[in-house]
Amino acid sequence: MPHIIMTEPTRAIQTSYPVMEHFYTLQGEGVHTGKAAYFIRLGGCDVGCVWCDVKESWDAAAHPLMTTTDITAMAAAEPGRIAVITGGEPAMHNLTDICTQLHGAGFKTHIETSGAHLLSGDLDWVTLSPKKFKAPLDENFVKAHELKIVVFHKSDLEWAEEHAAKVNGECKLYLQPEWSKRETITPLIIEYIKRHPKWQLSLQTHKYINIP
Repeated sequence: MPHIIMTEPTRAIQTSYPVMEHFYTLQGEGVHTGKAAYFIRLGGCDVGCVWCDVKESWDAAAHPLMTTTDITAMAAAEPGRIAVITGGEPAMHNLTDICTQLHGAGFKTHIETSGAHLLSGDLDWVTLSPKKFKAPLDENFVKAHELKIVVFHKSDLEWAEEHAAKVNGECKLYLQPEWSKRETITPLIIEYIKRHPKWQLSLQTHKYINIP
């Protein structure tokens, strides 16, 4: 599946972004687990997931603005060339400028999003992780390279199937236990995947090995 280019014309172009944190680490989840990546966590979220582990990211005004040039320069100081734009909900922002500059520095641009807002910018990889608190836009399902469903209750497995029916045929399907429920939910997911092998297991490996 080709990368996604989507620019919402009604949004003003941004050249600076509220950045909660940025760091170089290994991708801990999904298809790209174990790959070196520079994470850029943007402030601002209106989804309000109750088990979110970065609630401090929700208020965009609480985080300093950084220019795209500075963000790109810091990322480019590291040898890895995957940049993961996350949040919060990063799709609340116009990502055109940051994607353009990151591509100019040789990066592949990845996003982790709930899908509740239109995507913007030139994105090489879209991880769609829907939340019950604010539904994804229908047009974002076809753009997903990877569907990651966080499982908190057994009923979430049925909910996962509803979303899997909406993505494109090449989209990778992942079930991931919510961290605080991992002891009870992981065995449930394993047995479910054995019965429904179109799914794969995703774990928050960065938490197990204690890296960002």
